[in-house]
Amino acid sequence: MTKIGSVNTPSGRKALLLGSGELGKEVALELMRLGVEVVACDRYENAPAMQVAHKSRVFNMLDGETLRKVIEEEKPDHIIPEVEAIATPVLVELEKEGYNVTPTAKAAWLTMNREGIRRLAAEDLGIRTSPYKFASTFEEFKEAVKEIGIPCVVKPIMSSSGHGQSVIKKEEDIERSWQIAQEGGRAGAGRVIVEGFVDFDYEITLLTVRTINGTVFCEPIGHIQVDGDYRYSWQPQPMSEKAIENAREIAKKVTDALGGYGIFGVELFIKDNEVIFSEVSPRPHDTGMVTMISQDKSEFALHVRALLGLPVPDIRFYGPSASRAVVVEGDSREVVFENIEEALSEPGTDMRIFGKPEVKGHRRMGVILATAESVEAARDKAERAYKKLNVKVL
Repeated sequence: MTKIGSVNTPSGRKALLLGSGELGKEVALELMRLGVEVVACDRYENAPAMQVAHKSRVFNMLDGETLRKVIEEEKPDHIIPEVEAIATPVLVELEKEGYNVTPTAKAAWLTMNREGIRRLAAEDLGIRTSPYKFASTFEEFKEAVKEIGIPCVVKPIMSSSGHGQSVIKKEEDIERSWQIAQEGGRAGAGRVIVEGFVDFDYEITLLTVRTINGTVFCEPIGHIQVDGDYRYSWQPQPMSEKAIENAREIAKKVTDALGGYGIFGVELFIKDNEVIFSEVSPRPHDTGMVTMISQDKSEFALHVRALLGLPVPDIRFYGPSASRAVVVEGDSREVVFENIEEALSEPGTDMRIFGKPEVKGHRRMGVILATAESVEAARDKAERAYKKLNVKVL
């Protein structure tokens, strides 16, 4: 029996969010709706989830000693990783000591870097992936590129939102791609993955929820990325019944191997009815922000229900929907959104402003949401709203 007592009482539940960006903010809100105390952690002050949480802690989550100290001080009932850049070996140790890591410390550890999850899927589970090689030095990297062939994609084994990612289209790109990967990794310079291109018709995120009453799936989400960073997503992505069946089979196989309760963003390439595994995140996915308008339970609500051990008897899908990321460029601690009333003037539109404290270079600062009678109409509506929005970097 699940029990949740009042906040700040011995019977209350406490959740420690490791990562407090826009996705963590929505998780925090869903936790608070169910009466859970939230402690939001990140490497910088005033992160989005910190603005709504009961309490916040600022520290480098890659520092294992500090991470352990914070967790031992807070004594959370739930440790919820929301980013990749965490000292996951410490989480593995703490889980053995009795702490509850969502979905599991193993999942956080294996998915923190691309090597762990790729080897699990391809080598342990026998699931088809793109061809790949790993490299730790520039010499190994050149050899990996030679084996995989040009063109190929290069990524740090630990990064997100496209940071450090590039495409090698000719031999002259090799050294530049190595430098981009070394500068863009979340933990600094280090090991990279070289991936061969695969022939596919489209790619999807299949939100897969492991719950106390079994595994459930959201409608498939199609998306477009620019330099590895999400820009648009829509739901549902049109697929044949056979392709959906194959995608769910692979998603369940991977998430069962990772274990625990929570939502997983499983990224897949689709060619006809064939499914090729790409990546998985054991947490809400950025492309899944479309579920804030497309479903009765967003991906964040589903994650919270699952990790608290509550059932998910159904997911009611409202209809074709789309999201459009609001990416801002500049260098400032003051960003102003204008003309919001015009942007939201059409029926079936909504918006989230993340509240990130600054932008340096380019940063995702908000998202436009739309629903319509078809996916194409929803995408067009989201784009119209985006074009009406004015964003100033002061």
